[in-house]
Amino acid sequence: MKLSVQVKLLPTPVQAAALEETLHACNQAATWVSSVAFEKDIKRNFALREHTYTAVKDRWGLGAQAAQHV
Repeated sequence: MKLSVQVKLLPTPVQAAALEETLHACNQAATWVSSVAFEKDIKRNFALREHTYTAVKDRWGLGAQAAQHV
């Protein structure tokens, strides 16, 4: 059984700024990863991760979970 819950985030201004910064970093990283996938003609998730994961973590300072999702 799946349960869905709707929540509303009420971040402080500092937290909101951090969330926005992370969102922009993820978007920029995803754009770069997409270009790598296109240039190298990589269609499989794991193969693409081998080429981009470390760079995404280092270049955009994202954590492991965010880098995996990018």
